[in-house]
Parts: sequence; structure tokens; C-alpha cells
Amino acid sequence: MQRLKNLFEIMECPNRYKVALATYQFEGEVKYWWGIVKPREGADPLTWERLKEMMDNQYYPRDVRRMKEREFLSLKQESLSIMEHATKFNELSHFAPHQVNTEERRMDHFEQALRGGH
Repeated sequence: MQRLKNLFEIMECPNRYKVALATYQFEGEVKYWWGIVKPREGADPLTWERLKEMMDNQYYPRDVRRMKEREFLSLKQESLSIMEHATKFNELSHFAPHQVNTEERRMDHFEQALRGGH
């Protein structure tokens, strides 16, 4: 999923194309899952946000999502390099979108974690 987000950002991909481009990349079990859940002809088109939500629900059970959110909220740089910390921060922030829903909030959380406290 992160690879797709990076690709969309680099390509400046409009939201209306994201679902089609993402689902085109699906392979194996994810492709099978998509064949079952994708909207049928005539149904309202699926948004990128809704697709991400559906995938999270399918592949990250609720207790895992909550655990990852708590891990994000307690994240501290400690012995990690800045790059390692940034990677971990970006990975875990996916599980706490309401905590990083603006650039200002995202930067506040990142800086607090660097200082060692949330």
C-alpha cells in the first residue's frame, strides 16, 4: 500500500484514477479478494479512501489496528536514527489517521516522539 501511495504522489495521480491503478496491481490472494468485493456495474464507484478502509478491515484485524495505534502513540526515537524513526513513524501513523489528519498535527506528533514523549 505504501508503494502505491508513493507512486501516486510522484505521478501526481488524481483521486479518480487511484482505485483503478491500485487494483490493477493486485496479485494472488488480494486479487481474489478484490474479485469478490469490487463494486458491480452500475454501483457507485469506490473511492480511494474507501478502498484503503476495506483493505485495512480485511488484512488488519481490529485488535491489531488498535495495538498499532497504541504503538504509534507511544513511539519514541530512543536509539533509532532519524531515518529509522521517520520510517517507523510513517508506518505506524497509518493506524492513527485522526492523530495526523493535518500537516501541523503530523509534525507535532513527529517532534514529540523525537523528544521522547507524547
